[in-house]
Amino acid sequence: MTSKQRAYLKGLAMTMDPIFQIGKSSLTPENTAAIGEALEARELIKISVLQNCMDDPQELAQIVAERTRSQVVQVIGKKIVLYKEGKDGKKKIELPKAAKK
Repeated sequence: MTSKQRAYLKGLAMTMDPIFQIGKSSLTPENTAAIGEALEARELIKISVLQNCMDDPQELAQIVAERTRSQVVQVIGKKIVLYKEGKDGKKKIELPKAAKK
């Protein structure tokens, strides 16, 4: 993902509300599965890490991204934004084209 595409996704995520919360039980298989399904449906989601979660949001973002085969767009404080490109024909978000050299 290019920096231009990442900036575009950050702009879209600014107005979004978090649709998942990670609490004191941290990441459960159920959480991961639900996040994966949401990524398939929406492509771009925001996750909130609650105060009672002792894990580092940056580490959580990397773990969730690996398990859901998505990309971390940004982690600001306790908010995580993830992106997963939709299957062909089902794309909801059209990313700016990468610059050709």
